[in-house]
This record gives sequence, structure tokens and C-alpha cells, in this order.
Amino acid sequence: MDRIDDLLLREPGGRTRRARLRTEFASTPSARREAQALRWRVFAEEMGARLDARTPGIDEDLFDAHCEHLVVRNEDSDEVVGTYRLLPPAAAKRLGAGYADAEFDLTRLRDVRARMVEVGRSCIHPAHRTGAVIALLWAGLTRYMIEHGHAFLGGCASMGMADGGYAAAAAYVRLAGEHLAPVEFQVVPRRRLPVAAGAASGEVAVPPLLRGYLRAGAWICGEPAWDPEFNTADFFVLLRLASATPRYARHFLGTVR
Repeated sequence: MDRIDDLLLREPGGRTRRARLRTEFASTPSARREAQALRWRVFAEEMGARLDARTPGIDEDLFDAHCEHLVVRNEDSDEVVGTYRLLPPAAAKRLGAGYADAEFDLTRLRDVRARMVEVGRSCIHPAHRTGAVIALLWAGLTRYMIEHGHAFLGGCASMGMADGGYAAAAAYVRLAGEHLAPVEFQVVPRRRLPVAAGAASGEVAVPPLLRGYLRAGAWICGEPAWDPEFNTADFFVLLRLASATPRYARHFLGTVR
């Protein structure tokens, strides 16, 4: 278990206070429901995603029962303030697919999938977006990867498409020059963006999660896919733990050995 102080929680009147945070895995149905409720708040209420809710206020799909749900909990309020969903390779094999298979042709990754954890549904409570929660989620994820002997981390990192996809297309052009995976690790989107990859140019703000993956040494594995349910451009990223950047290795891998 990892802990940290989040220094920027604001109270009425503008005062700030420390919040004690810890990571854990949701080990009960009620804890998993808390993570799914946070996902609903962020994805449906804040981002406007069109989610199929079997239970009102709960984001749930067929993969959830087969995943590990990493959460960050505020020890003062006992509230889940961050979450990450992990689909281990054995569970993906039992299911016959992972979440990303609906968005990409992952044929070229068949040789690494037995050692790859698929991650997704990452979100953070609006009051805790200061960096502390994502740092704890990454530390917990790294610990899980090492303790279970997994070598690859893969999954989708999303970018909004309020502009129709032009910024995402420009981001791909910009990032592919430095971060594109070798051809043997490239994937193909099932739904390409509704704009051409070269249709936009100029400076683009890369979302924090995608930026974090790339700083850790991950590749983007090809063009992004369009996810109409979330109205996002999804980049499939792949990180080989053994090839993580020295900074990532010092910050996360060094703390869990």
C-alpha cells in the first residue's frame, strides 16, 4: 500500500488542507461500485459520454467482473477519488478479447499479449487533480505489474474530439515522429478519425495521461481510433517495463523492488 499527502484540497473560504491518500485494490463489490460511480461522474456527467447504465449512476460493462480495480481513497472522507481498471492477460484469454479489441486490430501484438496487462477507465475526482492521485495510481500499477511478473502495459489514452478530431489528428502527426512503435507492435484502428491525419497542424495540448505514458517510455502504436460512445480519439499505447525511461524507473520501479 502506498500513501501520500495531497496538498491542494480547497475548503469553503479558500482555505486548503492536507488530505491523506492511499492506494488499494477494490476487494469487495461495494468498493468496486464506488470506483464505477466515480467513473460515471467523470465520464457521463462531466465529459458527456453516452454510457449504457444497467444501474443508475454506475459505469459498468462486461469487462469489469474480470478486472482488478485499483483505487485511491481519501482516508479522511473514505471516498474513492481515483481509479484504474486492469485486465490481466489470463482474464483476457478467458474472455477471448480485451476492451481495446473493439477499437483496434491488435493482430501484431499476439506475441506479447500473454505478458500484457490492459489498462483503462482511468479517472480522478475533480477536487484531486493535482498530480498526487495519478502518482499513486501509477505506483500501484507498477507494483502490480512487477509482483505478478507482467512485462507489458497496454491500453487506450483518450483525447477529446469537441473540434471534430482535428487536434487529435495533429497530435498524432506530432507524436508519431518520436514515439511511434516499431512496425511489429503497430495496431490498426477499426474506426479512423473522421479527419485526415495531416488535416491539422500547429501546437497541440497533449492530454496529461497520454503525456505521462510517453514520458515513461511508452509507444503510440499507430493512428488513433474514434470512440463514438465517448466521442474521443483513442491512442493505443504500449509500455515495455524493461524499456521504461530512467526517470520512470527511479520514481516507480525503484520503490517497489
